Amino acid sequence: MDKVLASAAEAVALVPDGATVMMGGFGLCGIPENLIYALRDQGAKGLTIISNNAGVTEDNLMLRMSREAWDRVLGTNLTGVFLLTQAVVKGMVRKRYGRIVNVTSVVGLMGNAGQVNYAASKAGLVGLTKSVARELASRNITCNAVAPGFIATAMTEKMTDDAKAKLTGQIPLERLGTPEDIAAAVAYLASEEASYVTGTVVNVSGGLYM
Repeated sequence: MDKVLASAAEAVALVPDGATVMMGGFGLCGIPENLIYALRDQGAKGLTIISNNAGVTEDNLMLRMSREAWDRVLGTNLTGVFLLTQAVVKGMVRKRYGRIVNVTSVVGLMGNAGQVNYAASKAGLVGLTKSVARELASRNITCNAVAPGFIATAMTEKMTDDAKAKLTGQIPLERLGTPEDIAAAVAYLASEEASYVTGTVVNVSGGLYM
C-alpha cells in the first residue's frame, strides 16, 4: 500500500496547475459512489477532458481462471470506464465539447494466451470507444483509444537480459515503448489538433501488432 501511495504522490506532482486530480479504488463491480459524485460535480463545472487509464491483470489459463478473477478485471477495466465516462458526459453535452481518451491494449486487438479476462476487457473497451464516439459526435465530443504494446516499467527493469531480448525480439522497432510514448498519443487525442479524429484506436506498440 505504501508503494501505491508513493506512486500516486509522484503522479500528482506531475499534474499541471489548473488540473483537478481525483483518485479512487476500483472494486469488484465498479468504483466508489463518492468518486462518481465528484466526477459529476466536476462535469457540471465544465470538465471537458477525461483519460481513462486504470487497468489490472489477474492472469491464468482460461481453464483455471476463477469467476472472481474474471469479474475483478472486467469490473475495473471495462465497467469502471463506463461508469466514469457516464458520470462526466452530461456536462460535456451541455457544453457541446469534450475529449474522451481510453487506454486499451494491443492484447485487446490480438489476444494473448493466459489473459482471456484482460484481453476481453480491453477488446470491450474498443467497442465502447467506437459506440460512444458515434453517440456523442453530434455534440462535438470525440472518443478515442490508445493501445499500448510492451512498455518499459519497473517490472520490466527486473527482467533478465535474456527475457528482455525475447520480448524486444517480437517488436519490429526492437525496443520497449516508454510512458512518454503513450502520453504523447493521449495528449494528441485530447488536443484541438485531433478535433476531426473520433472512434479511432491509436496503436502504440512499435509494430508488435499491425
